Amino acid sequence: MSEETVPQQGGAQPKGLLQQMEELMAALNADLSALDADLQSAGEAARATEEERAGQTGRPGAGPAALPSGAARRRERADRELR
Repeated sequence: MSEETVPQQGGAQPKGLLQQMEELMAALNADLSALDADLQSAGEAARATEEERAGQTGRPGAGPAALPSGAARRRERADRELR
């Protein structure tokens, strides 16, 4: 790493390894927080788009995710047979 061999300006002492790691962790934490915010807003936008699609079809949650699972279909069929 060339940064380690470059002398600091102003005669300041070079940063210790612990201080470098703390700065890197702080930068990483800031990057992860920004990524989390981006993903949260993307998820909200996707949910809004899905709600718009459901409103256009007249069925809430219309689409593959709204289809009942195999277990749900079997449960519905068993309930009908019991009636």
